[in-house]
Amino acid sequence: MPVRDPRALTPRAIVEELDRYIVGQKAAKRAVAIALRNRWRRQMVAPELRDEIAPKNIIMIGPTGVGKTEIARRLAKLVAAPFLKVEASKFTEVGYVGRDVDSIVRDLVEISVKLVKDEEQAKVRARAREAAEEKLLDILLPRPVTPPGGGRPIQLPSNMDQPPPEGATREKLREMLRTGKLDDREVEVDVAEPQHGMFEVFSAPGMDQIGFDVGKLQSLFGGRGGGAHKRRKVKIPQALELLTGEEAGKLIDMDKVTTEAVWRAEQHGIVFLDEIDKIAGSRAGAGGHGPDVSREGVQRDLLPIVEGSSVTTKYGVVKTDHVLFIAAGAFHVAKPSDLIPELQGRFPIRVELEALGNQDFVRILTEPENSLTRQYQALLATEGVRVEWKAEAIEEIARMATMANERMENIGARRLHTIMERLLDELSFEAPGLGGTEVPITAQYVRERLSKVLEDEDLSKYIL
Repeated sequence: MPVRDPRALTPRAIVEELDRYIVGQKAAKRAVAIALRNRWRRQMVAPELRDEIAPKNIIMIGPTGVGKTEIARRLAKLVAAPFLKVEASKFTEVGYVGRDVDSIVRDLVEISVKLVKDEEQAKVRARAREAAEEKLLDILLPRPVTPPGGGRPIQLPSNMDQPPPEGATREKLREMLRTGKLDDREVEVDVAEPQHGMFEVFSAPGMDQIGFDVGKLQSLFGGRGGGAHKRRKVKIPQALELLTGEEAGKLIDMDKVTTEAVWRAEQHGIVFLDEIDKIAGSRAGAGGHGPDVSREGVQRDLLPIVEGSSVTTKYGVVKTDHVLFIAAGAFHVAKPSDLIPELQGRFPIRVELEALGNQDFVRILTEPENSLTRQYQALLATEGVRVEWKAEAIEEIARMATMANERMENIGARRLHTIMERLLDELSFEAPGLGGTEVPITAQYVRERLSKVLEDEDLSKYIL
């Protein structure tokens, strides 16, 4: 999904863009489209009023597999906004074992830093590629070394009796490198190690709030992180990618990246709070004990983050006043009104997503640009197998998915994934030996492979 100019992203244009990937759910699409447009409108408002305009957070209510997460994820991709999906049930009240809610903000900033860093590296990639190419050529053809005290250069060992001029050989190697003639050759390169290890494992949540930088501590110990390098033996294409990444990192200004990333997290960040209904205890008859106490504690801990507060991270203080929060839940047992009143007030927009039926499944299999039918066609085409989906087969798959959801747990569109895997299991296994053939998928083909499984209710619970 290409990033669009915010000025051109009217609510109607946003909905049209979401329609390319998600079927139905017009109310939810309209709600997020208006919320996104309001962000651009806020930036156009006079500065004295701009900070007073808070985002209108959204609660999406609907069963699993109807597109709640996908709507939020596609929305963030549309404007290259930092996006974080977290499950509310994984957090615990302060004082209990578990993740603290401030980690939401820290994780959002980390995602924002990576997003901005990748964008900046893309801008300097051409220069980084040239520098990486020169480094790789130095490995393949070492340059003459001049002794420290001066004097005649020492030519490094070469397996050629009478080598041609160094410049000519280097250019010939460069041409071979660019045309892929050296792709099977292995070289040894020094690359920076990922910064992970024992200190990261044992660091407690919130360490950065007291100014404790685990990365700096790691750098004090020579073996881990802090710019430590490791020699790896890899093939030339991989070596070129590793060196390009290192060179790109040297060309960007990390202070500028950090500043932009913090601003983007504050002004454009989107947090998707899934399973919000799992922390909504029934308020009727709550006696102040049992699991409801912990659930309400998590809600009260979430409240300052959603209302707007300042959280200390290793990149500086981050304000959450203008982060957009989209909460979602099935609410089969609890209701939105079971959330504490203060948190309810911070989610003024509520939209209900519809359960998916037979015709929705037909549209999901045919309309989106990334539909499952197109995905499987592309996967099997790599083996030379052409899959042709008949309309009657699509209808039969949709009918069986609907039936499976009615008989068992309703998992929405996710049922299509299990059914498609089962349907094409044999074809996927035999595909390497079927190159150059065309396989029509008809209603009869679908029934032959799925009917027995669907009819055996006990078996279908395990397979579908």
